[in-house]
Amino acid sequence: MISRKVPCRTWLSRISRRPEACLFSSVPPQPVPPLANTLQGYLSALEPLLPPDEISHTRRMVQEFGRRGGLGPKLQEGLEKRARVTKNWIADWWVQRAYLESRQPLPVHSSPAISLPRRDYNDWKSQLVFASKLIAAVLDFKAKIKMGQLPVEYMRGKPLCMELYPLLFSSCRIPGPKHDYVAHYGRSRRSPTHITVVRNYQFFQLEVYNSDGSRMTESQIHAQLLRIRSQSWKTDKEPMGILTSEHRHTWGEAYNRLLKDKLNKESVRLIESGLFSVCLDSPVMRISDEKYASRKAAQILHGGGTFSNSGNRWFDKTLQFVVGEDGSWGLLYEQATAEGPPVAALLHHILEYCEKPDPKRAPIVPLPMPKKLYFHIDREIKWDIEQAKQNLDILINDLDVNVFNFKIFGKDLPKSYNMSPNSFIQIALQLVYYKVHSEVCPTCDIASQRMFRGGRTEFIRSPTNQSLKFILAFNDASIGDTFGPLRINNALKMSTALQVINGHGIDLHLLGLKLQAIEEGLSIPKIFMDTAYGLATHWKLRTGQIPANTDSVMCFGPLVPDGYAVCYNPQADHFHFSITAFNCCEETNAEMFARTLKETLCELQELLQFPSKAKLTLQH
Repeated sequence: MISRKVPCRTWLSRISRRPEACLFSSVPPQPVPPLANTLQGYLSALEPLLPPDEISHTRRMVQEFGRRGGLGPKLQEGLEKRARVTKNWIADWWVQRAYLESRQPLPVHSSPAISLPRRDYNDWKSQLVFASKLIAAVLDFKAKIKMGQLPVEYMRGKPLCMELYPLLFSSCRIPGPKHDYVAHYGRSRRSPTHITVVRNYQFFQLEVYNSDGSRMTESQIHAQLLRIRSQSWKTDKEPMGILTSEHRHTWGEAYNRLLKDKLNKESVRLIESGLFSVCLDSPVMRISDEKYASRKAAQILHGGGTFSNSGNRWFDKTLQFVVGEDGSWGLLYEQATAEGPPVAALLHHILEYCEKPDPKRAPIVPLPMPKKLYFHIDREIKWDIEQAKQNLDILINDLDVNVFNFKIFGKDLPKSYNMSPNSFIQIALQLVYYKVHSEVCPTCDIASQRMFRGGRTEFIRSPTNQSLKFILAFNDASIGDTFGPLRINNALKMSTALQVINGHGIDLHLLGLKLQAIEEGLSIPKIFMDTAYGLATHWKLRTGQIPANTDSVMCFGPLVPDGYAVCYNPQADHFHFSITAFNCCEETNAEMFARTLKETLCELQELLQFPSKAKLTLQH
């Protein structure tokens, strides 16, 4: 079973930037891990999750697969040959299986949102001023990519692959009947020079370059946004963007019907080919200050519903910047092309740019009127839109989003005990899940594979045997072990994170072996039909970190109906968390998980600072 990919985070990467004027650095090809190591790692990953008798059954199956002269070594040989003749032996397969073949809706299930700190304004005039600044900042970032001025990123002293950066712009996912594909319009001879602005469900083509090829200034962009506002006073009756929120097969059929009309085809192509999209949203519905952060994140993620801003989205678009009238803002991105580290670098550039004054004076030249995009909506398309509205509202109402700021301590606490803040949070999340559900579960965190040419991401699995022992001892007062920094460190040190970032994770390799068998016309190997493999890839806990110098938070939906998604941003003295779960599942509850997480973090703090006292507290 192949799960959708988890949004990438950069904690392991420890990315540094050096000012070489070279975008494409020299990086080695991604290695095919040794078969024996992967099979042993797979069995080790199953041990905390399965009873001994089931492990024994799976072990025999794995040994048969990996024996000399067996199917495993034959498939391994095929992968090694593939690695010699392709840029990256797994990346294309991974994107295809993890994203493009997924038929689930993009909002909630796939595309992550990043909610940034609220800007200090609460009116439409300031909204347009900030949107102008943001657009100019993104164009400046794009110019640095084109001119080779983007600093090469390094991890552990090694350069990272930068190939994804140019693909962020003028790209869009296109729906298909069995699988989607990504169109990269920036590769054409005449690269697009416009963005798409959407307000009150109405889409506009906005040229952002002057006739001489120079970028428009902030004041020019602002003047154009004022024109767009004057043309979009009323909310459009038919929110065309809602169609992109549908199940991919359903949207693919509607897409084909839509493009039969010449006017519709032209409008859709202009949206797809634009450099990026800017969504000018109405204010987030505000019930209380406590729930505002959750509503703000949800608004970026899915638009808030068909009576809110969901019609202001084209979910297939790679980059969509959301700017609310109440100061809320953020970014929604489609993962087949975009990933966490490049997006984080882009947001960092925007935040820095926004602190500077407009560097250019506006030339005194007449500007063309922004072009409103029209659609011919017949009875079939109208029915498609109504169905999409109903389905999206059902999906949105099913998702519980809980965003909070944990202020008691931050990453400086575990660092003062020589612990990785990310590993510290991961053990806390495992503890929380055990407290709430009385069991451990398959958990996936993500490591970048950008140390390799064309590399994407790989799973870091938990729990490990060491972390399981810690969790059981922590929750059993009859166990008299000494708790404290040493015990927590023992639980953390067995993480496979370092192996994963060095290209020796197990999940990409297992996927490659399975797909190699299909490529060779063979039956799918028995180890992938085993119930243990289904359990190991049923990710009940999906986690991600996006460390930033600002109080931003990422938000995304669970990978499975009975799971959670937890994202966090570690700051020196506090942590930002977002937790999501589906309301339709009686077993999961985002609010309960959040409450238990706060309690568990405080207990871990006590274990670190007062180990003997903390153990007595746990025992009573």
